[in-house]
Amino acid sequence: MSAALAVTYLACLSSAYAMPVNPSTARQDTTKSKMKMDHQMKDCVMMEDGKMMLMKDGKTMEMTKDMALKNGTMIMTDGTVKSKSGKSMKLKNGESVDMNGKMMPMHKM
Repeated sequence: MSAALAVTYLACLSSAYAMPVNPSTARQDTTKSKMKMDHQMKDCVMMEDGKMMLMKDGKTMEMTKDMALKNGTMIMTDGTVKSKSGKSMKLKNGESVDMNGKMMPMHKM
């Protein structure tokens, strides 16, 4: 997994769950958070080195066909994202979109 893909993968995960801040319950919450994070990994599509990648059920693979999201957003294999309203944009390396159509910006290491 390349560094950019790993960062995008973590961005998908971080949007799914925030870590606890109460130190007295941190150990117990950390175990619960790991279980929740494993259970709640967010599926998303991302641009990586000029290729569209699909993360589904914690596994990452190259997108081989265009896909439609439940909200009507279309995601093309070339990185073009078209909303139901017709607005269109192209993902840049490191950017991703979750399965609800929410854009997740590029994260730097």
